[in-house]
Amino acid sequence: MRQFVLLLLPALVGLAGATGWLAAAEERDEAATGAVPPRPVKAAETAQTCLSSGDLREAVAEKRVVEPVAAIRAARAAVPRADIVRANLCRRNEALVYMLTALRKDGQFVHVMVDARSGQVSGQW
Repeated sequence: MRQFVLLLLPALVGLAGATGWLAAAEERDEAATGAVPPRPVKAAETAQTCLSSGDLREAVAEKRVVEPVAAIRAARAAVPRADIVRANLCRRNEALVYMLTALRKDGQFVHVMVDARSGQVSGQW
């Protein structure tokens, strides 16, 4: 639980989407546990490019997108009793979406896409 809180703390202050802190935490956890990372979603399948943390902060400040915490809440409502382990703001087919990864209690990963303008879940797989 402590690691979960530490991973989400930057998201709550508007820094979700930054891959640096999350990648470092995941590498540390993988090295400690020997866990195999989940299969990444192929770029060809999603046709997306993710924004930097600076671009995320700018988009939130300009009110072009909802805050990351709103996207996290929407994803948690779509996948109850799961921990959100990754959140990125990405451009997908000319629209901005939050791409979130949730870890269910049974150990399965679920990917949730949240429309960045409305904060509504637009898909999951």
